[in-house]
Amino acid sequence: MVKIIHLSDAKDLNLPGRKSLEIVSKEIGSVEVTLRLVEIPVATAGESPRNPHRHADFEECMYVLSGQGATRTAEGEADIVAGDTILVPAGELHLTRNTGSTPLRMLCFFPIANCSEQK
Repeated sequence: MVKIIHLSDAKDLNLPGRKSLEIVSKEIGSVEVTLRLVEIPVATAGESPRNPHRHADFEECMYVLSGQGATRTAEGEADIVAGDTILVPAGELHLTRNTGSTPLRMLCFFPIANCSEQK
């Protein structure tokens, strides 16, 4: 059965340095996917940068809705803008940050129904 999920029903994950709303996950009945709406605010002077992270057992796919930023991996840093898609392989250390003057908004997809089970 098709399920309609309203953004107002998304779970706020209270993650540091960004707003992350989990729209689809195992918690609401998904079997194989997690979808999050992530907003990274404009950086402020003196703000501590977030640490890179990894998803040991699954890829992450991010689609940039608006704003501009940069994604950093061991290979270097790449600029991103609205319309870009970032595919991060499983296990790769990465960090996405806002480099613009407006919030950076992205949809983040994971091919697993419960991202909280990551290593």
